[in-house]
Amino acid sequence: MSFISHSRKDTSGTYTFSSRPRPVENRSKYREQPTDKTDKAHSTYGNIMYDRRVIRGNTYAQRFLSTEELAEIQRQQEIRRRAVTRKKKTKDQRRSSTPEAVQGRKHNVVQTELYLEELSYNIEVSHIECQTDPLLDRPATPLFIPAKSGKDVATQIEEGELFDFDREVQPLLEVLVGKTIEQSLLEVMEEEELACLRAQQRAFQELRNAELAEVQRLQEREWRRREEKERRIAQQREALRMEKETVEKIAALSYTQQYLSDHVPTVFKSLRIHGFFYDPVEKDIETNFFPWLMVEVNNKLEKRNAARQLLDTLIHDVAQKKMPLYTHLESRPKEE
Repeated sequence: MSFISHSRKDTSGTYTFSSRPRPVENRSKYREQPTDKTDKAHSTYGNIMYDRRVIRGNTYAQRFLSTEELAEIQRQQEIRRRAVTRKKKTKDQRRSSTPEAVQGRKHNVVQTELYLEELSYNIEVSHIECQTDPLLDRPATPLFIPAKSGKDVATQIEEGELFDFDREVQPLLEVLVGKTIEQSLLEVMEEEELACLRAQQRAFQELRNAELAEVQRLQEREWRRREEKERRIAQQREALRMEKETVEKIAALSYTQQYLSDHVPTVFKSLRIHGFFYDPVEKDIETNFFPWLMVEVNNKLEKRNAARQLLDTLIHDVAQKKMPLYTHLESRPKEE
Protein backbone atom coordinates (compact mmCIF):
# COMPACT_ATOMS: atom_id res chain seq x y z
CA MET A 1 0.00 0.00 0.00
CA SER A 2 1.32 3.42 -0.93
CA PHE A 3 0.69 6.68 0.92
CA ILE A 4 0.44 10.26 -0.20
CA SER A 5 1.56 12.94 2.22
CA HIS A 6 2.25 16.63 2.09
CA SER A 7 5.64 17.72 3.35
CA ARG A 8 7.37 20.98 3.93
CA LYS A 9 11.03 21.87 4.15
CA ASP A 10 12.30 23.27 7.40
CA THR A 11 15.00 25.88 7.65
CA SER A 12 17.39 23.19 8.78
CA GLY A 13 17.09 21.43 5.45
CA THR A 14 15.01 18.42 6.55
CA TYR A 15 11.47 17.48 5.43
CA THR A 16 8.66 16.85 7.88
CA PHE A 17 5.00 15.78 7.38
CA SER A 18 2.50 18.62 7.49
CA SER A 19 -0.60 16.38 7.05
CA ARG A 20 -1.55 12.85 7.93
CA PRO A 21 -0.66 10.36 5.19
CA ARG A 22 -3.53 8.65 3.34
CA PRO A 23 -3.60 5.64 0.99
CA VAL A 24 -3.62 6.16 -2.76
CA GLU A 25 -6.48 4.60 -4.74
CA ASN A 26 -5.37 1.71 -6.87
CA ARG A 27 -6.12 2.38 -10.50
CA SER A 28 -7.24 -0.50 -12.67
CA LYS A 29 -5.62 -1.43 -15.93
CA TYR A 30 -8.68 -0.39 -17.95
CA ARG A 31 -11.05 2.48 -17.54
CA GLU A 32 -14.27 1.71 -15.68
CA GLN A 33 -17.41 3.77 -15.57
CA PRO A 34 -18.26 4.95 -12.00
CA THR A 35 -21.25 3.11 -10.51
CA ASP A 36 -22.73 5.85 -8.34
CA LYS A 37 -22.64 9.59 -7.82
CA THR A 38 -20.01 9.33 -5.06
CA ASP A 39 -17.55 7.65 -7.38
CA LYS A 40 -18.30 10.28 -10.02
CA ALA A 41 -17.60 13.04 -7.52
CA HIS A 42 -14.26 11.54 -6.38
CA SER A 43 -13.13 10.33 -9.82
CA THR A 44 -10.33 12.23 -11.51
CA TYR A 45 -9.65 12.51 -15.21
CA GLY A 46 -6.44 11.03 -16.53
CA ASN A 47 -6.78 13.10 -19.71
CA ILE A 48 -7.78 16.75 -19.49
CA MET A 49 -9.58 16.49 -22.84
CA TYR A 50 -12.29 14.48 -21.10
CA ASP A 51 -13.14 17.42 -18.87
CA ARG A 52 -16.38 19.10 -19.96
CA ARG A 53 -14.94 22.51 -19.23
CA VAL A 54 -12.33 22.01 -21.96
CA ILE A 55 -13.49 23.17 -25.40
CA ARG A 56 -12.74 20.72 -28.20
CA GLY A 57 -12.26 21.49 -31.87
CA ASN A 58 -12.07 24.88 -33.53
CA THR A 59 -12.33 27.73 -31.03
CA TYR A 60 -12.60 30.58 -33.55
CA ALA A 61 -16.30 30.09 -34.29
CA GLN A 62 -17.09 28.38 -30.99
CA ARG A 63 -20.30 29.47 -29.35
CA PHE A 64 -19.86 29.79 -25.62
CA LEU A 65 -22.82 28.76 -23.52
CA SER A 66 -23.94 30.85 -20.65
CA THR A 67 -24.43 29.59 -17.14
CA GLU A 68 -28.21 29.45 -17.58
CA GLU A 69 -27.92 27.41 -20.78
CA LEU A 70 -25.50 24.99 -19.15
CA ALA A 71 -27.88 24.64 -16.20
CA GLU A 72 -30.81 24.02 -18.59
CA ILE A 73 -28.83 21.34 -20.48
CA GLN A 74 -27.89 19.64 -17.20
CA ARG A 75 -31.51 19.79 -16.05
CA GLN A 76 -32.74 18.18 -19.30
CA GLN A 77 -30.13 15.45 -18.99
CA GLU A 78 -31.21 14.82 -15.39
CA ILE A 79 -34.89 14.64 -16.45
CA ARG A 80 -33.99 12.19 -19.24
CA ARG A 81 -31.98 10.05 -16.85
CA ARG A 82 -34.85 9.98 -14.33
CA ALA A 83 -37.31 9.00 -17.08
CA VAL A 84 -35.07 6.09 -18.14
CA THR A 85 -34.72 4.98 -14.50
CA ARG A 86 -38.49 5.23 -13.93
CA LYS A 87 -39.19 3.26 -17.12
CA LYS A 88 -36.74 0.55 -16.05
CA LYS A 89 -38.35 0.34 -12.59
CA THR A 90 -41.83 0.09 -14.13
CA LYS A 91 -40.64 -2.68 -16.44
CA ASP A 92 -39.15 -4.56 -13.48
CA GLN A 93 -42.38 -4.16 -11.50
CA ARG A 94 -44.47 -5.52 -14.37
CA ARG A 95 -42.60 -8.80 -14.30
CA SER A 96 -44.34 -11.56 -12.40
CA SER A 97 -42.45 -12.13 -9.17
CA THR A 98 -41.80 -15.54 -7.66
CA PRO A 99 -43.57 -16.23 -4.35
CA GLU A 100 -41.48 -16.32 -1.21
CA ALA A 101 -39.76 -19.60 -0.34
CA VAL A 102 -41.15 -21.77 2.43
CA GLN A 103 -39.41 -21.97 5.75
CA GLY A 104 -36.09 -23.82 5.55
CA ARG A 105 -35.68 -23.28 1.78
CA LYS A 106 -34.34 -20.58 -0.47
CA HIS A 107 -34.61 -19.63 -4.14
CA ASN A 108 -31.74 -19.99 -6.59
CA VAL A 109 -31.50 -18.21 -9.92
CA VAL A 110 -31.68 -20.84 -12.70
CA GLN A 111 -31.70 -20.21 -16.42
CA THR A 112 -34.55 -21.95 -18.27
CA GLU A 113 -33.66 -20.86 -21.81
CA LEU A 114 -32.64 -23.33 -24.50
CA TYR A 115 -29.16 -21.84 -24.72
CA LEU A 116 -27.32 -20.64 -21.65
CA GLU A 117 -25.93 -17.15 -21.67
CA GLU A 118 -23.68 -15.34 -19.29
CA LEU A 119 -25.49 -13.16 -16.80
CA SER A 120 -23.75 -9.84 -16.47
CA TYR A 121 -24.58 -6.28 -15.63
CA ASN A 122 -25.21 -4.45 -18.88
CA ILE A 123 -24.21 -0.84 -18.68
CA GLU A 124 -25.99 1.59 -20.94
CA VAL A 125 -23.38 3.11 -23.23
CA SER A 126 -23.82 6.01 -25.60
CA HIS A 127 -21.34 6.74 -28.39
CA ILE A 128 -20.21 10.34 -28.79
CA GLU A 129 -17.74 11.46 -31.38
CA CYS A 130 -15.55 14.53 -31.15
CA GLN A 131 -12.44 15.93 -32.74
CA THR A 132 -9.55 15.85 -30.29
CA ASP A 133 -5.82 16.21 -30.49
CA PRO A 134 -3.81 12.99 -30.76
CA LEU A 135 -2.77 12.93 -27.11
CA LEU A 136 -1.98 9.72 -25.29
CA ASP A 137 -3.49 8.88 -21.93
CA ARG A 138 -1.31 9.06 -18.92
CA PRO A 139 -0.14 5.53 -18.01
CA ALA A 140 -1.24 4.03 -14.74
CA THR A 141 0.94 4.69 -11.74
CA PRO A 142 2.95 1.55 -10.87
CA LEU A 143 2.21 -0.14 -7.58
CA PHE A 144 4.40 0.81 -4.67
CA ILE A 145 6.45 -2.14 -3.46
CA PRO A 146 8.35 -1.44 -0.25
CA ALA A 147 11.94 -2.55 0.05
CA LYS A 148 12.65 -5.88 1.73
CA SER A 149 13.71 -5.59 5.34
CA GLY A 150 14.71 -8.17 7.94
CA LYS A 151 16.15 -11.67 7.64
CA ASP A 152 14.78 -14.67 5.72
CA VAL A 153 13.97 -17.76 7.84
CA ALA A 154 13.63 -21.27 6.33
CA THR A 155 12.93 -24.78 7.58
CA GLN A 156 14.40 -27.89 5.97
CA ILE A 157 12.13 -30.91 5.57
CA GLU A 158 13.60 -34.22 4.48
CA GLU A 159 11.94 -36.52 1.95
CA GLY A 160 9.19 -38.68 3.44
CA GLU A 161 8.76 -36.72 6.65
CA LEU A 162 5.44 -35.09 5.74
CA PHE A 163 3.63 -37.34 3.25
CA ASP A 164 4.05 -40.99 2.04
CA PHE A 165 1.97 -41.26 -1.12
CA ASP A 166 1.78 -45.09 -1.28
CA ARG A 167 0.65 -45.32 2.35
CA GLU A 168 -1.60 -42.29 2.43
CA VAL A 169 -3.37 -42.98 -0.89
CA GLN A 170 -4.57 -46.48 0.12
CA PRO A 171 -7.58 -45.39 2.26
CA LEU A 172 -8.49 -42.80 -0.35
CA LEU A 173 -8.43 -45.46 -3.07
CA GLU A 174 -10.48 -47.82 -0.91
CA VAL A 175 -13.09 -45.15 -0.32
CA LEU A 176 -13.16 -44.15 -4.00
CA VAL A 177 -13.39 -47.75 -5.25
CA GLY A 178 -16.01 -48.62 -2.62
CA LYS A 179 -18.11 -45.59 -3.46
CA THR A 180 -17.74 -46.30 -7.18
CA ILE A 181 -18.82 -49.94 -6.78
CA GLU A 182 -21.70 -48.92 -4.48
CA GLN A 183 -22.81 -46.28 -6.97
CA SER A 184 -22.51 -48.81 -9.82
CA LEU A 185 -24.62 -51.36 -7.91
CA LEU A 186 -27.19 -48.69 -7.13
CA GLU A 187 -27.31 -47.70 -10.79
CA VAL A 188 -27.67 -51.38 -11.87
CA MET A 189 -30.48 -51.89 -9.34
CA GLU A 190 -32.12 -48.69 -10.50
CA GLU A 191 -31.89 -49.82 -14.14
CA GLU A 192 -33.41 -53.23 -13.24
CA GLU A 193 -36.17 -51.52 -11.29
CA LEU A 194 -36.80 -49.15 -14.19
CA ALA A 195 -36.89 -52.13 -16.59
CA CYS A 196 -39.45 -53.88 -14.34
CA LEU A 197 -41.49 -50.68 -14.14
CA ARG A 198 -41.37 -50.31 -17.93
CA ALA A 199 -42.47 -53.96 -18.35
CA GLN A 200 -45.36 -53.46 -15.91
CA GLN A 201 -46.26 -50.22 -17.62
CA ARG A 202 -46.15 -51.92 -21.03
CA ALA A 203 -48.37 -54.78 -19.77
CA PHE A 204 -50.77 -52.29 -18.19
CA GLN A 205 -50.81 -50.27 -21.41
CA GLU A 206 -51.59 -53.38 -23.47
CA LEU A 207 -54.36 -54.39 -21.07
CA ARG A 208 -55.70 -50.85 -21.10
CA ASN A 209 -55.65 -50.74 -24.91
CA ALA A 210 -57.47 -54.09 -25.07
CA GLU A 211 -60.10 -52.85 -22.62
CA LEU A 212 -60.46 -49.60 -24.58
CA ALA A 213 -60.92 -51.57 -27.81
CA GLU A 214 -63.57 -53.75 -26.12
CA VAL A 215 -65.32 -50.67 -24.73
CA GLN A 216 -65.29 -49.04 -28.15
CA ARG A 217 -66.71 -52.23 -29.73
CA LEU A 218 -69.50 -52.37 -27.14
CA GLN A 219 -70.20 -48.67 -27.61
CA GLU A 220 -70.41 -49.08 -31.40
CA ARG A 221 -72.74 -52.09 -31.01
CA GLU A 222 -74.95 -50.16 -28.61
CA TRP A 223 -74.90 -47.21 -31.00
CA ARG A 224 -75.93 -49.43 -33.93
CA ARG A 225 -78.71 -50.99 -31.88
CA ARG A 226 -79.99 -47.59 -30.82
CA GLU A 227 -79.93 -46.34 -34.42
CA GLU A 228 -81.74 -49.49 -35.61
CA LYS A 229 -84.35 -49.05 -32.86
CA GLU A 230 -84.88 -45.40 -33.73
CA ARG A 231 -85.15 -46.26 -37.44
CA ARG A 232 -87.71 -49.02 -36.75
CA ILE A 233 -89.72 -46.67 -34.52
CA ALA A 234 -89.65 -43.99 -37.23
CA GLN A 235 -90.78 -46.53 -39.85
CA GLN A 236 -93.63 -47.76 -37.61
CA ARG A 237 -94.72 -44.15 -36.96
CA GLU A 238 -94.67 -43.46 -40.71
CA ALA A 239 -96.70 -46.61 -41.42
CA LEU A 240 -99.28 -45.66 -38.74
CA ARG A 241 -99.46 -42.14 -40.15
CA MET A 242 -100.00 -43.41 -43.70
CA GLU A 243 -102.62 -45.93 -42.48
CA LYS A 244 -104.47 -43.20 -40.59
CA GLU A 245 -104.29 -40.91 -43.61
CA THR A 246 -105.63 -43.71 -45.86
CA VAL A 247 -108.53 -44.39 -43.48
CA GLU A 248 -109.36 -40.69 -43.40
CA LYS A 249 -109.25 -40.50 -47.22
CA ILE A 250 -111.55 -43.55 -47.54
CA ALA A 251 -114.01 -42.10 -45.00
CA ALA A 252 -113.97 -38.75 -46.79
CA LEU A 253 -114.52 -40.46 -50.15
CA SER A 254 -117.48 -42.48 -48.81
CA TYR A 255 -119.03 -39.44 -47.20
CA THR A 256 -118.55 -37.43 -50.39
CA GLN A 257 -120.13 -40.13 -52.53
CA GLN A 258 -123.11 -40.40 -50.17
CA TYR A 259 -123.49 -36.63 -50.00
CA LEU A 260 -123.22 -36.10 -53.76
CA SER A 261 -125.41 -39.04 -54.76
CA ASP A 262 -128.55 -36.83 -54.54
CA HIS A 263 -126.97 -33.59 -55.68
CA VAL A 264 -125.39 -34.76 -58.92
CA PRO A 265 -128.66 -35.20 -60.91
CA THR A 266 -130.02 -31.91 -59.57
CA VAL A 267 -126.86 -30.06 -60.47
CA PHE A 268 -126.72 -31.53 -63.96
CA LYS A 269 -130.37 -30.69 -64.52
CA SER A 270 -129.88 -27.13 -63.34
CA LEU A 271 -126.82 -26.77 -65.55
CA ARG A 272 -128.65 -28.18 -68.50
CA ILE A 273 -131.54 -25.78 -67.92
CA HIS A 274 -129.21 -22.81 -67.73
CA GLY A 275 -127.52 -23.84 -70.94
CA PHE A 276 -124.21 -25.11 -69.66
CA PHE A 277 -124.70 -28.42 -71.51
CA TYR A 278 -125.58 -28.00 -75.26
CA ASP A 279 -125.19 -29.66 -78.69
CA PRO A 280 -122.22 -28.04 -80.46
CA VAL A 281 -123.88 -28.39 -83.93
CA GLU A 282 -127.10 -26.90 -82.68
CA LYS A 283 -125.16 -24.19 -80.87
CA ASP A 284 -123.20 -23.42 -84.03
CA ILE A 285 -126.37 -23.29 -86.14
CA GLU A 286 -128.11 -21.04 -83.66
CA THR A 287 -125.19 -18.67 -83.10
CA ASN A 288 -123.59 -18.60 -86.56
CA PHE A 289 -125.88 -19.97 -89.30
CA PHE A 290 -129.24 -18.49 -88.30
CA PRO A 291 -128.01 -14.91 -87.92
CA TRP A 292 -126.23 -15.14 -91.27
CA LEU A 293 -129.33 -16.67 -92.87
CA MET A 294 -131.57 -13.97 -91.46
CA VAL A 295 -129.19 -11.27 -92.69
CA GLU A 296 -129.18 -12.80 -96.20
CA VAL A 297 -132.98 -13.19 -96.24
CA ASN A 298 -133.41 -9.60 -95.16
CA ASN A 299 -131.03 -8.50 -97.89
CA LYS A 300 -132.96 -10.52 -100.50
CA LEU A 301 -136.28 -9.19 -99.26
CA GLU A 302 -135.01 -5.65 -99.26
CA LYS A 303 -133.73 -6.05 -102.82
CA ARG A 304 -137.04 -7.60 -103.89
CA ASN A 305 -139.06 -4.84 -102.25
CA ALA A 306 -136.81 -2.25 -103.86
CA ALA A 307 -137.31 -3.93 -107.29
CA ARG A 308 -141.06 -4.09 -106.77
CA GLN A 309 -141.22 -0.47 -105.74
CA LEU A 310 -139.10 0.49 -108.74
CA LEU A 311 -141.37 -1.54 -111.02
CA ASP A 312 -144.47 -0.02 -109.45
CA THR A 313 -142.99 3.43 -109.92
CA LEU A 314 -142.23 2.71 -113.60
CA ILE A 315 -145.69 1.30 -114.18
CA HIS A 316 -147.24 4.28 -112.45
CA ASP A 317 -145.18 6.72 -114.48
CA VAL A 318 -145.98 4.96 -117.75
CA ALA A 319 -149.62 4.82 -116.82
CA GLN A 320 -149.64 8.49 -116.01
CA LYS A 321 -147.99 9.29 -119.30
CA LYS A 322 -150.39 7.09 -121.28
CA MET A 323 -153.44 8.30 -119.43
CA PRO A 324 -154.23 11.26 -121.82
CA LEU A 325 -153.88 9.06 -124.84
CA TYR A 326 -156.22 6.51 -123.46
CA THR A 327 -158.63 9.26 -122.52
CA HIS A 328 -158.60 10.66 -126.09
CA LEU A 329 -159.19 7.23 -127.50
CA GLU A 330 -162.13 6.66 -125.30
CA SER A 331 -163.77 9.94 -126.25
CA ARG A 332 -163.29 9.60 -130.07
CA PRO A 333 -165.78 6.77 -130.92
CA LYS A 334 -168.52 8.56 -129.21
CA GLU A 335 -168.11 11.42 -131.55
CA GLU A 336 -168.29 9.20 -134.61
